[in-house]
Amino acid sequence: MTAVSGRDTSGTAARPPEGRYGTSLTADQRADRKLKVVGAVLGVLLLGVVGWFGYDSLAGSKINAEIIKWEATDKAVEVHLEVRKDADAKGYCTLRAQAENGAEVGRGDFRFDQNSGRIDKTVTLRTTERATSPSLVSCHTD
Repeated sequence: MTAVSGRDTSGTAARPPEGRYGTSLTADQRADRKLKVVGAVLGVLLLGVVGWFGYDSLAGSKINAEIIKWEATDKAVEVHLEVRKDADAKGYCTLRAQAENGAEVGRGDFRFDQNSGRIDKTVTLRTTERATSPSLVSCHTD
């Protein structure tokens, strides 16, 4: 008696249909895949560094100031500043003044070392000629 099986006994191994399970990757395809993974990791790291620097530049300053009003004379500008800071923070703000033609006619740093969270102070910025627009450049902690 012979057993009947559903096998092909012609001597060749049974193979799955072509394309059913994908193809094996060549060396070039494996290298491309590794390059994509490395590129993605480096891209994520770059985004993290850019995000950290952006956050630090926006939220890292412990001193913020705002020009409330100003009055110009021929040789100076009196600027009323409102400074907000941590009570223990010490630092300075840089002001500049421009003439009507856009030329810078004055620049100065003003310190704020008081132990207060909010400071109203009028500072005098000397100029080389009459200023038409003072501006707050930046504030920094020590």
